[in-house]
Amino acid sequence: MDIRERIRLKAEELFKRFGIRSVTMDEIAAQLSISKKTIYQYFTDKDSLVDAVINEELNRSQSDCCSSLKISRNAIEEVFLIMENIERQFLAMSYLVIYDLERFHFKTYKKVQEHKDKFLYEMITKNQERGISEGLYRPDINQELMARFRLASLMLMFNQDVFPASKYNLIDLQRELLEHYLFGLATVRGHKLIVKYKEERIKKSAQNDTKHKVLQ
Repeated sequence: MDIRERIRLKAEELFKRFGIRSVTMDEIAAQLSISKKTIYQYFTDKDSLVDAVINEELNRSQSDCCSSLKISRNAIEEVFLIMENIERQFLAMSYLVIYDLERFHFKTYKKVQEHKDKFLYEMITKNQERGISEGLYRPDINQELMARFRLASLMLMFNQDVFPASKYNLIDLQRELLEHYLFGLATVRGHKLIVKYKEERIKKSAQNDTKHKVLQ
């Protein structure tokens, strides 16, 4: 692994754990046992490092969405696969990341907004069309309204005034909001599939917890 990638990965790890603003270039350098001067050989300033971290995150998100679309057997399974990818990202993410981006790195934050408003909006509407054609979503739904509702709920999770971190867990929040969205779209046949995949997810999670305890 080259030095630039090591720096980016360490910055991503620290940003997700502690937020962006509280992590200094000195701390990143110390964690990597390199000089701050070395970091500046690859990243002109903290803004460029933040931009590199977020660009990689957005590329990963797009790749995961496209992969879920390709391997899923139906529209609802596609959403559950994407949910698993989101949960993996949230496991190590601080609420402060989005807040710090918006307040202190707005140029990069605009890329997140563009990703949400263009790429994710298109993925959501395509999923709705797929679900309708498969008989899993109601044909009478207002697709634009529901797509925008889904996008708004993604950002709402990070709103500390509505969902303070001391009271709510990001993964639990995204599950509840996503299931609410799905059940609102689904036909009777779709409801049965949602329940089926939800039960499978709970069973898988319990099995993983058991394996983890055994390993401990």
